[in-house]
Amino acid sequence: MLALNLPAYPHKIIAKEGKNYIFDPLRKKYVALTPEEWVRQHFVNYLVRYKNFPAGLLANEIQITLNGTKKRCDTVLYSRGLIPRMIVEYKAPDVEITQNVFDQITRYNMVLKVDYLIVTNGISHYCCQIDYQTRSYRFLADIPSYADLAQE
Repeated sequence: MLALNLPAYPHKIIAKEGKNYIFDPLRKKYVALTPEEWVRQHFVNYLVRYKNFPAGLLANEIQITLNGTKKRCDTVLYSRGLIPRMIVEYKAPDVEITQNVFDQITRYNMVLKVDYLIVTNGISHYCCQIDYQTRSYRFLADIPSYADLAQE
């Protein structure tokens, strides 16, 4: 797999019937190792180990219903009261982060109404904070640590 702009970690990969699988500690199971999954596992590790996000408040592949259609958010961070706080959208390293990617995560946010949106392809990472009172958003220079998130 490709080197990413994220810290390496001791991932667990197994091969089954000619396919590779990587262990997802949030889902507690092995999942198909795709380029996007490679990014997800590295980014979740980064959030937990380097940004001190509690693993117990992160969840992968969260299903939502948007305009009658079932969609899946790649990763969602919840508050201790189990209110969604952040959505993370992953793309494969060779996928350019475009306006379409931001449009996708914004549509998901119409349902969850989180405070932070992150989009990453493992090389480039973008984080924005939503201000619902002023109906605006601002891009942050870095991914905030868990302690730096505006607490509710």
